[in-house]
Amino acid sequence: MLLVKGAKIYPVNADPLENGMMLIDNNGKISAIGESVSAPADTPVLDLSGKVILPGFVDAHSHVGIWGDGEGRPAYDGNEMSAPVTAQVNALDAANPRQRSFASAREGGITSVQIVPGSGNPIGGLGFACKTAGDIIDEMVIKNPTALKGAMGENPKRSHKLTRMGVAAQMRDYFQQAAEYAKKKDAAAAENKPFDIDLNSEAGYKVIKGEIPFRVHAHRHDDIVTAVRLCEELGIEYSIEHCTDGHLIADFLGEHHVQAHVGPGLSSRGKVELANFTDANPAILAKAGVKVSLITDHPFLDSRYFHAYGGVAMKYGLTVEEVLRMMTINPAESIGIADRVGSLEVGKDADFIVLSGEPFTYTSVIQETYIEGKQVFERPVY
Repeated sequence: MLLVKGAKIYPVNADPLENGMMLIDNNGKISAIGESVSAPADTPVLDLSGKVILPGFVDAHSHVGIWGDGEGRPAYDGNEMSAPVTAQVNALDAANPRQRSFASAREGGITSVQIVPGSGNPIGGLGFACKTAGDIIDEMVIKNPTALKGAMGENPKRSHKLTRMGVAAQMRDYFQQAAEYAKKKDAAAAENKPFDIDLNSEAGYKVIKGEIPFRVHAHRHDDIVTAVRLCEELGIEYSIEHCTDGHLIADFLGEHHVQAHVGPGLSSRGKVELANFTDANPAILAKAGVKVSLITDHPFLDSRYFHAYGGVAMKYGLTVEEVLRMMTINPAESIGIADRVGSLEVGKDADFIVLSGEPFTYTSVIQETYIEGKQVFERPVY
């Protein structure tokens, strides 16, 4: 067991505790949290007086472990470019837990990530969620799969010589085939008959059945609208990934109750789709009623700077609590792992970060990161 005391704690789903205490059991779970917590007399104590504790950040869209990070092009495993539709591939099969990108995530206070394939294909494959510490990726998994990845716009256009019409048509055609597959599979199950599994269609089957959402990479406003139209036409759960032009159509997105995974922030306008990029985007979307999660899209925003991205987003009228939710409980709920992470509550994993001061200020730094009660990062003193 471990008793953490003395710090200001932001539980997220409850009011901040000015002088909080948190008891962590031997399984790495939170067994008690509050202003006063009882613990056995021999319980080790971690005194963090003068510090601030936040839940570990949850990154809803990352490529850690599957994109070259200090290794060059041979380690770029994020896009399976053998065909425009590759729903059967899974990012889990490419993730390298010893790649330095995971260390960057821990340094940035990210304790849980959703790792998704890249955006080269209209239908790109399955994503999964895992912790950011460990040596065997299977032992780090929280949930698999978590989503089917898709992409609109310049990336699939360039990769497969498609138009925007062609990208949307590929998506519709895939889900139409998946729906037919679902009918046959369900009928076979109802009649207790054998059925030949097709892995490419299985991913679409999971989306159609509501088991996982479709996550659609879309930067430009018209691509975002097309993604909304297509997903609502199909009757499937979805999120908009990046949503760069979302601020131009915020009211529309709010009316459609869209979930937006927004980012990467702190970035350049490196391609034509990013011409309207603004760091005010998360605040504008949230004000319009969009459920926003901030993302790194690592390596496109290095995971080490995720806390800084939250600080920039807050400058446009968001409160500390609003930004914190965008980096913890909102993504945890979107991914479907909020029963374990995203807030500091009894029964959840003891994933937390220790800051030198109040969150999202330029003087505050992440000093330590803990996953399931064990320290996985400590800022070196130079």
